[in-house]
Amino acid sequence: MENKQTSVYVEDQDKALKFYTEVLGFVKKLDITAGKYRWLTVVSPENQNGVQLVLEPNDHPPRKPIRKLFLSKVFAQHPSLWKTFKRSMQG
Repeated sequence: MENKQTSVYVEDQDKALKFYTEVLGFVKKLDITAGKYRWLTVVSPENQNGVQLVLEPNDHPPRKPIRKLFLSKVFAQHPSLWKTFKRSMQG
């Protein structure tokens, strides 16, 4: 069995797409409108048939505190990521 997709919950799909493609270097694979959201995936440029990251909207209220806790732990361990993340959310 092989996993071909994994979800990444995002606040804003357009900003997330910009961050994943322009900052991290991923390539957009799928962008399909689904109601007010999109089925939006990105892949590694080295393996465009590999695992897709699904940039899923993070509208579910219980997710917000979990995401905040996760990000606080990541940024505490890797402070330089905070500047990159913060810049990407401003644009």
